[in-house]
Amino acid sequence: MNERIESFLNHPWAELSVRWLLGGAFVVASVHKIADPAGFAKIVYGYQLVPHAIINLIAIVLPFLELISGAALMAGIYPRSAALIIEVLLSVFIVGISINLVRGHQFDCGCFAMGAADRPSAAGLLLVRDLVFLAGGSYVLGYGGSPKWCLWHPTTG
Repeated sequence: MNERIESFLNHPWAELSVRWLLGGAFVVASVHKIADPAGFAKIVYGYQLVPHAIINLIAIVLPFLELISGAALMAGIYPRSAALIIEVLLSVFIVGISINLVRGHQFDCGCFAMGAADRPSAAGLLLVRDLVFLAGGSYVLGYGGSPKWCLWHPTTG
């Protein structure tokens, strides 16, 4: 690997920037879902991937999981654990989006705002965006240095 790239990737400010961007995205994405769980439940239903009996549970629990893990990642409260939770969520989102892309099904992502189903090309962009987020989470998970500005990290006590 190029020495400059390696130096950049091992720099604590790069890791902090990725934590803040990824965590901030999850915090922002959770706000409208928490404010309108019924609307988010309709979006979950629109994916046509989960049993109807658990849609409301998902619509209530998922936004708070996004909020807590995103805030923890930003604040540096067990950042690798928070990144792992975000990685699992992103993997689930990628699978759901991919299945609906293969089906040719138009759906509202419900990611940052509700009502995006009228943009059919958006699903491919969602997939790319989530893959970039997944790479960022993998970077935080694999970061070997000492993270900056962590409120609680296993190595600090």
